[in-house]
Amino acid sequence: MPINMPAIEIPLSLYIHIPWCTRKCPYCDFNSHESRSSLPEVRYVDALIADLKQHADAVSGRKISSVYIGGGTPSLFSASSIGRLLEGVARETILENDAEITIEANPGTLDQQNFAGFRSAGVNRISIGVQSFDDALLHALGRIHDASAAKQAVLAAKLVGFENINIDLMYALPGQTQTQACADVEQAIDLEPSHISYYQLTLEPNTRFYRHPPELPDSELGWAIQQQGMDLLDRHGWQQYEISAYAKDRFRCMHNMNYWEFGDYLGIGAGAHQKISFEKTGIFRSEKPRNPMQYMEQMLNSPSARPISHHLSHDELVFEFLLNALRLKAGFTWQQFEHNTGLTYTMLMPKLQGLIEEGLLVRLDHGLHCSSTGYRYLDNILVRLLPEAPARH
Repeated sequence: MPINMPAIEIPLSLYIHIPWCTRKCPYCDFNSHESRSSLPEVRYVDALIADLKQHADAVSGRKISSVYIGGGTPSLFSASSIGRLLEGVARETILENDAEITIEANPGTLDQQNFAGFRSAGVNRISIGVQSFDDALLHALGRIHDASAAKQAVLAAKLVGFENINIDLMYALPGQTQTQACADVEQAIDLEPSHISYYQLTLEPNTRFYRHPPELPDSELGWAIQQQGMDLLDRHGWQQYEISAYAKDRFRCMHNMNYWEFGDYLGIGAGAHQKISFEKTGIFRSEKPRNPMQYMEQMLNSPSARPISHHLSHDELVFEFLLNALRLKAGFTWQQFEHNTGLTYTMLMPKLQGLIEEGLLVRLDHGLHCSSTGYRYLDNILVRLLPEAPARH
């Protein structure tokens, strides 16, 4: 089904996946691979740029508002490799003058030595995977840094000129008490980043923690820890704008906002996903090969091999829009839904009426958002919104 607005008016982002890390964390379900030898930086960057070239026509004339380099641990790459990558991005696409360009980094001496180079290469936002400031909890999470290294990483980022710094912080960790969780949030606040991602540890399939579950706080203690952290952040002037995102003033994450507002995004790199809207044919998703070696081989030696695209059905569009938009505190407007899906908002009502009557969702004249209770049970709401499986004959 065609979309209701010119594709050029739909915001566009670029996600770049660099899949290697020093050690795979037991809770991580991302497409990441432990680096057991020297990294193929030159070849992989060549593959990324070749990948991006393939998509130039599909987004011709559209400006990219944000670039997010995630992983893995992309800060394992040298500053010169990141610089060459961003030069390729600027050459193959149209970047907004004020584009937000993020790189993920983990605390560690080698990563920090690259911070100044990343900044010089054009990166203007850095996201540091702190997770906790408690050494025992970091050990339980399988992290290879300690609390001191975490603090030093944030200070090092400030020292080289980063103003836009995110700290990733997790709660409901193995054996964590409310006192420990509170101390983590307090230490994150004391470091004065511009953004804090505060999210609960979950046991995801295909992870070591899923196969061998640690003892986690029960749901009531987990909720008490979350509520305590939210209250503490609120008292210190942090604005919660998404279920796990807190920002100061103008420092909301533009890249993630584009996901949650159902914008389009290119995805390059091993296992990267993308979503692109076309005026006449609708919205398509595709995914790149997950294995880094296979990915490089395909991009460099079989550039005409296109990823298999999936056209989103009506039901998939509705669910994916709600999956993202309901994460936002402000929810969404009917106009946003109609512009970004090509569907009329009235078709939502049969799906949502029961949730509205139960007080989990709040309907306004102009749109919809979760109630405070609904926000707590968002996962349960989304399960109820899942599209029905097609009947088998």
